[in-house]
Amino acid sequence: MSSSRKVVELFYDVVSPYSWLGFEILCRYKTVWNIELQLRPAFLGGVIKESGNSSAALVPNKLLYARSDLKRLSQYFSVLLCFPENFHNAYAKGSLSAMRFLTAVSEKQNSGDVIMWSADQDITLPASFSEAGLKAGLSATEVEELLQLSKCQLVKDRLKLTTEEAVKHMAFGFPLIVCHVDGKAETFFGSDRFEVMAHCIGKHRQLGSALQSVTSRQPSGAGLFK
Repeated sequence: MSSSRKVVELFYDVVSPYSWLGFEILCRYKTVWNIELQLRPAFLGGVIKESGNSSAALVPNKLLYARSDLKRLSQYFSVLLCFPENFHNAYAKGSLSAMRFLTAVSEKQNSGDVIMWSADQDITLPASFSEAGLKAGLSATEVEELLQLSKCQLVKDRLKLTTEEAVKHMAFGFPLIVCHVDGKAETFFGSDRFEVMAHCIGKHRQLGSALQSVTSRQPSGAGLFK
């Protein structure tokens, strides 16, 4: 395999707790693996519809499993994660406005600075966007500009195109991680494929929970779920 720096794309939606886990873990491996991590905010609702999948919020056993699974993963990876008290309500409200805001943010800076599942928060409220932006280091003026930008057609179209791109990569949920290796796109779903991913990009010797104590990303204090 080529020793050049690999590009890894993370397609995510803040309504997905597994997206948050995938983001945190990839941030830990980013330097160790020497990868270029590109964050791609996309709309899970659109992916679910186009792929014909069913949300965990609508399948009782999926939701029950997710609650226990996320608790285990949170403890194993030392990632602070708060499952919404009423996930059905949170999912029903949707994340479209939040993802448009994050698409606008991605035009200015790393959108990962404002995604978190570390506390229960209503991501449909503009006040939540403002709080997340301010905690990420944006000024009140910048936040207001981004809120306005998130309503423009350019941002709406960009989010739609990114969502369509995720579907072309066989997405049926998030996170979707796409590793570009020697001109080929290798696609991984979920936040539990890092061993295979490491093998794919030639970094299989650099794995393990030991990264928690060496390169763990400290909570930035900013997030739509904080």
